Amino acid sequence: MDTRLKDYLNAATLELGGAADALGDGHWRYAVDDDQIGWLVLNCTDASVNTISDKVLRELDAHLGQIEAEPPRALILRSAKPAGFAAGADIHGLADMDADTAEQLLTDAHAVLNRLQGLSCPTIAVVHGAALGAGFEIALACGYRIAIDGASFGLPEVQLGLHPGLGGTMRLPQLIDPLQAMQMMLTGKTAHTSRAKDLGIADLVVEERHLRAAIHAVVKGEVDQQARGLMGKAFGLSAARSLAAEKMRREVQKKAPKDHYPAPYALIDIWAEHGDAPRAMQKAEIASFARLLQSETSKNLIRAFKLRQKLKQGGKAHCDIARVHVVGAGVMGAEIAAWVAMQGKQVSVTDPDEGALGRMIRRATEICKDAHKDGLATRDTLDRLMPDPKGYGVRNADLVIEAGPENPEVKATIFADLGRQMKTGAILATNTSSLQLEGLTAHVPAKTRFAGLHFFNPVSKVPLVEVVSHGSTSAATRTRLMAFCNAINRLPVAVADAPGFLVNRALMPYLLEALLMLDEGIPKERIDKAALEFGMPMGPVTLADQVGLDICLDVAESLNQSLDTPIADIPSLLREKVEAGNLGRKTGRGFYDWTDGTPAPSSSVAIPADLTDRLILPMLNACAECLRKGVVGSVEDLDAAMIFATGFAPFRGGPMHYAAARGFGTVRARLAELEAAHGARFAPDPYWAEHA
Repeated sequence: MDTRLKDYLNAATLELGGAADALGDGHWRYAVDDDQIGWLVLNCTDASVNTISDKVLRELDAHLGQIEAEPPRALILRSAKPAGFAAGADIHGLADMDADTAEQLLTDAHAVLNRLQGLSCPTIAVVHGAALGAGFEIALACGYRIAIDGASFGLPEVQLGLHPGLGGTMRLPQLIDPLQAMQMMLTGKTAHTSRAKDLGIADLVVEERHLRAAIHAVVKGEVDQQARGLMGKAFGLSAARSLAAEKMRREVQKKAPKDHYPAPYALIDIWAEHGDAPRAMQKAEIASFARLLQSETSKNLIRAFKLRQKLKQGGKAHCDIARVHVVGAGVMGAEIAAWVAMQGKQVSVTDPDEGALGRMIRRATEICKDAHKDGLATRDTLDRLMPDPKGYGVRNADLVIEAGPENPEVKATIFADLGRQMKTGAILATNTSSLQLEGLTAHVPAKTRFAGLHFFNPVSKVPLVEVVSHGSTSAATRTRLMAFCNAINRLPVAVADAPGFLVNRALMPYLLEALLMLDEGIPKERIDKAALEFGMPMGPVTLADQVGLDICLDVAESLNQSLDTPIADIPSLLREKVEAGNLGRKTGRGFYDWTDGTPAPSSSVAIPADLTDRLILPMLNACAECLRKGVVGSVEDLDAAMIFATGFAPFRGGPMHYAAARGFGTVRARLAELEAAHGARFAPDPYWAEHA
């Protein structure tokens, strides 16, 4: 048995084979090595990552009974999954629970972790990869945490409209500076290896090969447990917590209004009231979590989580694309190339401007830094990213991505040149955002292996990719591209070759309506505030500046030329800004002044519902048209695309989910009212009547 465990330490993977009977045949396996150290290893069956379900916790409880009866010198908890320690709770198991069932389940789960915390022997969580949510909370119930280089810790429940529910609200502020603990829980941000050590989450950070020595140092008492510092003692006083809590509420309100996101406020209230009484805080955490689980916010955010998983499933086929060539090292081409290289693919990039290739390398370094890649991982990324002025990489590429100017003639020239070099079986994909693919096929080497891969800017931040099929794109090409997106950690959604595809088609009426309001004299701050109060991540005027006013104008003109019914008149202010060279953020000035950084528009004026409906309902109407015309395959795919590409208020569950909650008949009637007041651009799409 000891040999098996040593092999596991060396490889970070546990191969149990025929020893399953000795170790247990469920999600947990337990064994004691020759040094009388117990190893409790989590390896959730039929899954690539560990998640913490009721069954996992009950099995853990059964093992703890055995361990209490025969305590080892120390107990090690770790994962047998190469992907990491544990990805959190089983959301699918939680989503449909009523409050009473959830409260009882959580009470039982807390008892298991209390039992783990109360063991008489030292307990050590060894974490490689990510320990998130309930996985992190199990690690917090251990006396020590050893992080393998590259480990990360986080409590992201706030992203599901919840707060930690397995003791995290109590144990993390006990372990580290309470303000830092609250910050982690309120934002859902992750602490990577060095940060986790600095905060006091990880007692040791080691390479896998030094793990055995680190464990023995803990067992011998050579590693001190994290001590509660002065800040922790200060916040044992209710008055100090009350003052800090009030400041937290003000800060949270700036980004997450209580009406939309109740969870952060519930967490602050629990800590402020019970931060000096762990058991009372534990009880309050359970009751609060069970209540939040019933909120519309949580239900819709859990829906968004499931939509993300569904998009991933769409790309679950094996990815056979190993080498990628990108044509164009401009903003989009550079981002695409850097991201793809960081995800492990060999990437070559051609651009006639060698300066652009140099800027691409700098951008790749920045992307790695933002992704918390260490020096070795950054070096490996740059090794895989090859500036290729002569285009030698084309002939070996499995996939060529064209990211050149939005000009059909330029693209035709590029495609003709590529056709003379691409190998048999390679796919050609264009990143066009405004041109229909059918009009570009005349010069491609093989129509069946030509498609669109529409990434969004910035590629490193926006997870969605539209996989666009024209009339001749083969099913095999679409499947390969969906799998490629999944392999580079992006979310693929399959869309048809229609004007604006899906996202730009739905987003442009929203942006243009905002700019038409500006033409009418409505202050930009009030327009942006209406969108922010609805729940959008930024106002439409700010977004237009971010995207680039020239791009907005190009896409709007392209859509108006391509659609049967124009989406709106082009606002005169937009043309004037573009003609004056004030293109938004990239030039320092658009509708806002960006010279001193990102503007913070604000307005103290109450926003009428009419203003909000004028912004949001044109977007919903375009979404309905896309569904009716088959641009996207399902309501779920549409809602997912709009959430993950545009940030459409995720607590509303997506535009069509919001429309359904409001009532299709109600939406149709409201559009008809707006049509009478403001013109034909609000004419209700037939979809609403067909599906009312």
